[in-house]
Amino acid sequence: MTRWKTQSLTKQFLLIGGIVATTAMILVGGFVSSLIEDAVTRNSAATTALYVDSVIAPLLPDMQTTQVLDDAATRALDETLGQGALGDRLRSFRLWRADGTVLYSNEEDAIGKRFGLSSELKTAFAGEMVARFEPSDTAAGETGRADGAPLLKIYNPVLQPWSGQVVAVSEFHEIANDFQRSLRQARFHAWLAVAAFTVSFFVVLSAIVLRGSRTIESQRRALRQRIDELSALLSQNETLRGRLQRASQRATALNESHLRRIGADLHDGPAQLVAFASLRLDSHALISPMTSSATREREIIAIKASLDEAMDEIRTICSGLVLPQIETASLAEILERSVQAHKQRTGSAVDLSMSTPPDRLSPSAKICIYRFVQEALNNAYRHGGGVGQRVVQTMDGERVWIEVADNGPGFDPGDVKPTSLGLAGLRERIESLGGAFEVSSSAPGTIVRMSLSTEEMGQG
Repeated sequence: MTRWKTQSLTKQFLLIGGIVATTAMILVGGFVSSLIEDAVTRNSAATTALYVDSVIAPLLPDMQTTQVLDDAATRALDETLGQGALGDRLRSFRLWRADGTVLYSNEEDAIGKRFGLSSELKTAFAGEMVARFEPSDTAAGETGRADGAPLLKIYNPVLQPWSGQVVAVSEFHEIANDFQRSLRQARFHAWLAVAAFTVSFFVVLSAIVLRGSRTIESQRRALRQRIDELSALLSQNETLRGRLQRASQRATALNESHLRRIGADLHDGPAQLVAFASLRLDSHALISPMTSSATREREIIAIKASLDEAMDEIRTICSGLVLPQIETASLAEILERSVQAHKQRTGSAVDLSMSTPPDRLSPSAKICIYRFVQEALNNAYRHGGGVGQRVVQTMDGERVWIEVADNGPGFDPGDVKPTSLGLAGLRERIESLGGAFEVSSSAPGTIVRMSLSTEEMGQG
């Protein structure tokens, strides 16, 4: 059953439809052939009976009052039935009376004998002609005749002319070779017509089913492909949802880390300098009226220098927090600004190399690239001492690559803790835009790479 269900609709139709069509063809062919045989037999028998009646009836006496035929009637029948076309084709002839007595027969032994009435004779005495055809093989088997000629047996009622009453029945067996050939030809044409119609009908239906099956199969393949695509998209959505959740968690952690770092920078830098200046304002050297003008001047200059240094550090911290105007900037300008800002903040050297940057970038891609270079250079300065810092931009087909490297001591990426937010934050930011993030480190040197599709970068 399972194997049957796996078959295509075309194969199922060809098998079941073929069986049904063959069965229908046999049934219809047999039925039509039987109708044709009955109609041809009756028509031929009626023609022969009419001919026999027209020849024999005038020779018979009044059968209602005559119990036996006289010699004159018998000789007339012998001469008539033994001559001409009828004599050549007539195998047997009997004239029956209603009580089963044979009044006349071309077989002298049967004349005057009485037999039981057969069903055919009873029907004929009821006023209805009966005709039965026996093919050559059947005739030979039933009669035992060596020639095995086909016979057309006709039982025809003999009617009284003025009353129409059946007074006798004529039974004659006609050799029907021509009739058998005509009947076989009619059967052949009937079967040929039924077979041709059935085959044509089945072929047309098969073509329709084949076309429908191909349409269904193509739609089934398209639907299966669509389901596979939707399943793949669902899997990707689940993966992206997980990334989004992790990115949200990391963004929260990064914000807290940035706030702590900003607080520490403000506390360790500008706050200490401002506190130092505040303490100097309350110093004895400024409060005491005995302090000389030169000493007082030196104290004020030191306080001013401390406050100026605090302001410089505050500006430096702010410049690292606030993005420059990059919405209208090109990739080359973004890379130059990020490198220049790092140089001003750290005083270290950075080598910048670019090759045919793309013309269009989305705002999210610009921010991603700026923050990537900024954070990677900060890590290179903080962990690698700022030795051999370089930024390289290249194109690989439809992807742009940004590389930040240094010649520092390097580190083992496997030793980075999961709670570390720097590299993880960069990876989440880049992968959220469909990009790729790579880290390779050896002694000496560390290389951090990112890539984005130019199509993705051109949207927006």
